[in-house]
Amino acid sequence: MNPAARKSHRGWKSYALGATAVAALLASTACEPSAADGSDDAKSSDRPSATSSPKPGGGSGNGGSDDGGDDNGDNGDNGDNGDSTTIAACSADDVSFSATSQDEEGDSLRHLLLTVTNAGDKKCNVYHYPYMKFAGAKAPVAVIKDSEDEPFALAPGEEAYAALLVNSGGMDTYDTDTIPISLQGPELGSEASEPTDVDLPGVAAFDDGARVTYWMTASGLALRFIMSS
Repeated sequence: MNPAARKSHRGWKSYALGATAVAALLASTACEPSAADGSDDAKSSDRPSATSSPKPGGGSGNGGSDDGGDDNGDNGDNGDNGDSTTIAACSADDVSFSATSQDEEGDSLRHLLLTVTNAGDKKCNVYHYPYMKFAGAKAPVAVIKDSEDEPFALAPGEEAYAALLVNSGGMDTYDTDTIPISLQGPELGSEASEPTDVDLPGVAAFDDGARVTYWMTASGLALRFIMSS
């Protein structure tokens, strides 16, 4: 081979080897991730998305403020309850009584409507039922338990009602044209006033089957408990 041919063959061989080395280097670097790429991947997996919504329960400061508002409302309710408890029980000095017959004209008195009116200038509370015990009686007139109602306040001029069944075929008849009514206090059986003798529209024959309802704000409701007897 001549010198020019040998020189050209060596140049081609060098070029071929150089190209092979470059290709191998490129293949090697393509298979191995760079440190920068790995760092970015790690960071992106740990970093929350900028558009992610807050977790439930966030904004606890606002929740605390709302709770505070509820507490204030409760305190207001307690204040109202406190005001209602300052109203005194009605006494004989505060009220007037009346008794009206609910029987047909000419019939003996058996069904009576008792009315108590706040004749004072302040509200007062009416508790339980009219307490009535005749002189010499073993026990007061019994209450109809099914008629039990909550205590309530009477404003000046307002009325409350109780229905009274005079007799139901019992023993120990007692004829009278007046009945002694006492108002009760908050405790059942306690007296908030001395007895007041209330005139009846005639003579009634009481016996030990007499019954009375709780005080109510509706007269018709009270009478339902006795009119079928």
